[in-house]
Amino acid sequence: MADRETLGLDALVDVLKAAGEPTRLRLLALLSAGDLTVTDLTEILGQSQPRISRHLKLLAEVALIDRYQEGAWAYFRLRQEGRRVALIRELLASAAADDAILARDAIRLATLKRTRAEKAQAYFSRNAAEWDKLRRLHIAEGDVEAALKAMVGDEPVDSLLDLGTGTGRILQLFEGIYRRGIGVDASRDMLAVARSNLDRAGITKASIRHGDIFNLPLDGQSFDLVTIHQVLHYLEEPEAAIAEAARMLVPGGRLVIIDFAPHGLEHLRDDHAHARLGFSHQTMSEWLQKADLSLEKTTDLAPEGGQEGKLTVTIWLARDQRAAKTVADLPRQRLHAGGV
Repeated sequence: MADRETLGLDALVDVLKAAGEPTRLRLLALLSAGDLTVTDLTEILGQSQPRISRHLKLLAEVALIDRYQEGAWAYFRLRQEGRRVALIRELLASAAADDAILARDAIRLATLKRTRAEKAQAYFSRNAAEWDKLRRLHIAEGDVEAALKAMVGDEPVDSLLDLGTGTGRILQLFEGIYRRGIGVDASRDMLAVARSNLDRAGITKASIRHGDIFNLPLDGQSFDLVTIHQVLHYLEEPEAAIAEAARMLVPGGRLVIIDFAPHGLEHLRDDHAHARLGFSHQTMSEWLQKADLSLEKTTDLAPEGGQEGKLTVTIWLARDQRAAKTVADLPRQRLHAGGV
């Protein structure tokens, strides 16, 4: 509905003025492809930080972009809704695909993202055997697992998909409720660890696959339960991973996300390749809603007494709403079929 709203003359002129400058239009094109920092944008555009910051300020003043803070870093992104943004998307869609400047920006953006992904991948490979130990940044793993099991419940499910499966711990934890399980990870070292752990536990109904969390090698609408355990903070585009996870759900299926609440431990960026310093309830709720999922439950697991260097873990449980919509539509469909 927001995209159908009209703009007054002054508002329309403000939007066109903001976008009608080469650098700002390039910024809007880049931010339409994902969240970026000022440092990212200066690297891609080859312009000074003060200049980029000034342009971003102008775009924010006319409500075209959002800014949010994660520790010492500020991320920017194109707003998701509104007639102003819809107009910008129409302008960007009108740009020639072979425009030399925009094409060069896109190549630099892809290079930047690839470099970061390779850095995270190298980290995973170096630390595959120590992965569970690194999760001890937060409260006891046993407490997290107990809360997770309580939230999911013990009703049987046909199929479980664990994204970024790591050591395969989630496949072990829920072994008693699923008929078949699949764990997907991009690190072959991690997959080797997961397979070894499943073999050791005698679990034969779960399999491990190599795959990209953004482009899964699986058929959509195939899983009753999808889990993403301590993975999103490593990703440059966690929202895209959530959308891909939602694609995997059968109607009425559930997605469970376990990750950190917002925090300020900056050293985790360099020491442990964290791309994001946790996620707020509002951000996660917006991402889930955009993926057509309804947030049903949230649990925060904070360290006792606010222990120094310990992080709060949050568990979000969301459900695909297609089944509910189908039931709601049945009476109308039957009336229509009956010729009423």
